Amino acid sequence: MPALKEWAVIVHALLEGEQIIDIRKGGLREDGRHFDVPARRFWLSPTAEHQDAGLVKPAYQHWIDLATASPVGEPITVLGWADLTDVATITEQEHLDNLESKFVWSADYVASRFNWKKRDPLWVLVLRVHRLHEPITVQWNEEYGGCTSWVTYDGLPDPGTVAAHDVLSDVAFDAKRKGIRDAIPAECWEN
Repeated sequence: MPALKEWAVIVHALLEGEQIIDIRKGGLREDGRHFDVPARRFWLSPTAEHQDAGLVKPAYQHWIDLATASPVGEPITVLGWADLTDVATITEQEHLDNLESKFVWSADYVASRFNWKKRDPLWVLVLRVHRLHEPITVQWNEEYGGCTSWVTYDGLPDPGTVAAHDVLSDVAFDAKRKGIRDAIPAECWEN
């Protein structure tokens, strides 16, 4: 089962239900040099790589201190997992602008992700997030490092077999999901 590597502050926002999306173009070491989604269910792996308080909206900058980061070379603490419910790819700035209220990154940072590798679309992943009742610790392995979106940790069970709870009720999740789906044209969404 793969794990999605993301800034610890974003994993924290997902685990708090503050946002239900991740926005990706991929890391420098992606297979085929392009982002892809290898699974519809995956672990959330909080990392400190590239994380910077100045790249998060001011109201959320203090969350960097609250978030559990896994520094390179140290054991990795996994606090939750996600089911991917929807995927969109966007290539228009106005579609990104429509999502601005739905994430904790700064608008400037997300715009830089959008403009990087201009030929590639920006992926919008809608995630149903589940918080583990007890964190799982994974010992560091050199294969886990680097600028890549996906990693497979040795020894992690299937997420559905570990005690966890939904971070949002069905009603709250459905309302947020509808707001995101309504913000992006239908033709951008995968069926």
